[in-house]
Amino acid sequence: MTTQLITQLPIPAFFDRHKVSSVWRVPYQERANQAEAWAKQHGITPAAKDRKKICLMAIDVQNTFCIPDHELYVGGRSGTGAIDDNVRLCEFIYRNLHHISEIAPTMDTHTAMQIFHPIFWINDAGEHPIPNATSITLEDVQQGKWKVNPAIAYSLAKGNYMAIQRHALHYVQKLSDEGKFPLTVWAYHSMLGGIGHALVSAVEEAMFFHNIARHSQTNFEIKGGNPLTENYSVLRPEVMDGADGRPIAQKNTRFLQKLLEFDAVIVAGQAKSHCVAWTIQDLLNEILAHDPKLAQKVYLLEDCTSPVVVPNVVDYTEQADAAFKRFVDAGMYLVKSTDAMETWTDLNLV
Repeated sequence: MTTQLITQLPIPAFFDRHKVSSVWRVPYQERANQAEAWAKQHGITPAAKDRKKICLMAIDVQNTFCIPDHELYVGGRSGTGAIDDNVRLCEFIYRNLHHISEIAPTMDTHTAMQIFHPIFWINDAGEHPIPNATSITLEDVQQGKWKVNPAIAYSLAKGNYMAIQRHALHYVQKLSDEGKFPLTVWAYHSMLGGIGHALVSAVEEAMFFHNIARHSQTNFEIKGGNPLTENYSVLRPEVMDGADGRPIAQKNTRFLQKLLEFDAVIVAGQAKSHCVAWTIQDLLNEILAHDPKLAQKVYLLEDCTSPVVVPNVVDYTEQADAAFKRFVDAGMYLVKSTDAMETWTDLNLV
């Protein structure tokens, strides 16, 4: 790190860190008025004038992952992981409002009948898999331990049950062949139209405030709506073809290209072991295919992300840490939200 002039902004008086763990309505017009006044008071210019274009990619900072009584709360080993992460994320946005050119929140977006939800699968006893505690392997499908629920064929395959069963076998085969995690059956989460799908209120407020103060539209990136594949990464789904070899999905080339055009990309969000790690890996793969030096424009907010930990069931902390070490070894930077951005290596803001 280099020692340079530190010019962090104060945190607005309305921000209440004790409200980050709850759901509430953002008072948009009031915050808009305050944001415009804040910009004038602190000499904050529109993002279009930024000498360095910097994107904050906030991955899946949604109620379903970040609020304790919601479906897939990411508590990490501390039990308060996502809450603490989001307190720091909000404060980071406010302190560095004048440096962040654009915020791109990714939005995990699901419906009930998807390959990773319980209703998709059934066993010979007519039972659905237990969510968050069931992994479906290639052997499970080959041996008939888990089969596609015939009742969903009407909605997802125009009644062609054999086609969707062939896809299921093909799907777990692809995961196995590519060395990915086995298919995990998750609790119903990030349900389109539901409260769990929404951004955490305090984070939404910070992003809205940034939007108005910087005259920079928040760039929402939707992922996860394809019923036939997981989509941990916003940049590409887990499986992109069907059993017949035809494409069922594609990578998010538009967003990939946009990210690579920024002078710096900052990454935060949930969960470190899954959607965050997958997204960064896909970004790194694209970087390595173009110019490995581009990895040096990526900054990982290590204190604004936590791994999936289900006490007495699974703990992905070590896998998450190993992934982040791999990213740093490739040239990305591990930084803290509390460090002034002016001190970040290679960012050259001053």
